[in-house]
Amino acid sequence: MPLILHEYAPSGNCYKIRLTAALTGTAIERRGYDIMAGETRTPAFLANVNANGRIPVLQDGDRFLPESNAACFYLADGSALIPADPFDRADMLRWMFWEQYNHEPNIATVRFWMGWVGEANLDDLQRALLPGKRAAGLAALRLMDEHLGGREWFVGDAPSLADICLYAYTHVAEEGGFALSPFPAVRAWIARVAAIRGYIPIDA
Repeated sequence: MPLILHEYAPSGNCYKIRLTAALTGTAIERRGYDIMAGETRTPAFLANVNANGRIPVLQDGDRFLPESNAACFYLADGSALIPADPFDRADMLRWMFWEQYNHEPNIATVRFWMGWVGEANLDDLQRALLPGKRAAGLAALRLMDEHLGGREWFVGDAPSLADICLYAYTHVAEEGGFALSPFPAVRAWIARVAAIRGYIPIDA
């Protein structure tokens, strides 16, 4: 039985799983949901896919794995995307945790608010949070650019899951109004990731 990805295709969190599958040569079946129509909040989805009402979820038989970076790790385990060196492997996980804590909540959220909700439709809380999320997103891009100065990949000398997970929302950050022009190391890294053999774009 093939692996099944329960997803919303434009989501960077869903894309990183598809990209990991492509780079590892893993076949997945895609099952799409319209999050704008509440399709991940239905009783059937909550009972059968993810009680947390969120996607992506990677399904392997009768087992369901939520959380995008965990699903990426599951797909990449045993591949070249997981460093062999124990310190590098832990450092990869550090960047993956950082992505979900410092990067995605700001860059991905602002992209969603601007591109899907629309700035004119933000509620009072979202409007209050927007300046802080923009500032935090820029701080994340600045830290990435500094780290990538003089190196090609986030960990070691080869691409790892740290690169794949950070790439997903970074390469579309401008859709949320985050200019990438001030970050030359990030832009060069984006080009390197896109040149990895087996790469697929977000709209594939």
